[in-house]
Amino acid sequence: MLKLIAEQREVFGKQLKSARRAGKLPVVMYGRKTKPAPLFVQTRAFKKIFEQAGESSVITLQTPEGEVTVLVHDLAFHPVTSEPIHADFYVVEKDTRLKIKVPIEFTGVSAAVKELGGILIKVLHELEVEALPADLPRGIAVDLAPLTTLESQILVADLVLPRGVKVVNRPDEVVAAVTVAKEEPAAEAAPLDLSAIEVEKRGKEEVPAAEPASPAEQTSL
Repeated sequence: MLKLIAEQREVFGKQLKSARRAGKLPVVMYGRKTKPAPLFVQTRAFKKIFEQAGESSVITLQTPEGEVTVLVHDLAFHPVTSEPIHADFYVVEKDTRLKIKVPIEFTGVSAAVKELGGILIKVLHELEVEALPADLPRGIAVDLAPLTTLESQILVADLVLPRGVKVVNRPDEVVAAVTVAKEEPAAEAAPLDLSAIEVEKRGKEEVPAAEPASPAEQTSL
């Protein structure tokens, strides 16, 4: 199991700027039976573990009060550098099943795409699963090899799940499918109505020009 060491944190707000420069990541640990506790972890160690665990694998957090099992519940990044600047750790109970979304990892090659010219459509990119903390998967592997014919599909019901993991999505949801490329008919340009143009032009030509007023009329004005 992945392990991370945490230390007590007593600085907040603007004071965290110097701590981050020193390589410390401010975090908050909390849970259903755990009061929020501000802590520090080493940023470099956290980044290394997060690459392996993501938000769906449990981490053993060594705190000043002892070891707890946590999930990365939320993570904030710097808008310019994309470095992590804050994380929330949710304390999980080992005997309580959790519902969490995990990414789908597509593997293999579809013969319908490679040999028949079909188009692969990945409908789902994550699944909601339920499992005990120790059984939570990093992701769900979906093999594309069963897509052998055009318009074939892989449903949630077809997936092979790790032991102890239950999927929450509906069994009839489509995970991936192959479809046939359809040619779109060329749009036909509307015929140009020359008569309308001629009438409009003729109408403009037939408008008589205003005659200049006579001297008598100018005087009356």
